[in-house]
Amino acid sequence: MKILHIDSSILGHASASRELSSAIVHELRRQHADATVVQRDLSEDPVAHLDGAIAAGFRPIQGGDAAAATSAEHALSEQLVKELLASDVVVIGAPMYNFSVPSQLKAWIDRVIQPGMTFRYTENGPVGLAGHQRVFIASTRGGKHSIGPTAVMDFQEAYLKAVFGFMGIHQVFFVRAENLSRGPDVRQQSLQTAKASIPAVIEQALPDPSISGVLA
Repeated sequence: MKILHIDSSILGHASASRELSSAIVHELRRQHADATVVQRDLSEDPVAHLDGAIAAGFRPIQGGDAAAATSAEHALSEQLVKELLASDVVVIGAPMYNFSVPSQLKAWIDRVIQPGMTFRYTENGPVGLAGHQRVFIASTRGGKHSIGPTAVMDFQEAYLKAVFGFMGIHQVFFVRAENLSRGPDVRQQSLQTAKASIPAVIEQALPDPSISGVLA
């Protein structure tokens, strides 16, 4: 099993999403001793946000050779896509920032949604080219947005499901901790409950623990 582990929180060791994403990877490795992990910390090692020159790397560059720095960004875009496509499981630490995902994570998403690589256009619309991966999202929120009046403000989990679905990846599972800003006791209880749910979430996504290699 090949695991791609991505963190995006700016809070370092104080991050709840990092704590949960690490717990998910730990449980996956416990169940799959042969698992290998590629890790990306989008806060410590950020991916530059998309601009015209970087986006030109998704298609032939016009007007001659690109500058060395831009060429390096094109190579990084290709590497990021290859990491995603080569993975069997993707684990993402995705805190809610202002009702959506961190801009660091959005920058990664903008690099891996590439025509001809993770989707293609057809006469009937775009079709995803990825698809075999299982994606586990460590979703953390300061308040409660899964139900209730603030659910309409959740542009985090729905966005991530849409993004991966666009690339053909529909097996997306959430390990969620909410109300993390409601005091230390509530925070601790929420994290404990989320961690306790991880084995069941993994069992739902990967019902056969002997599975290795490319998942069906």
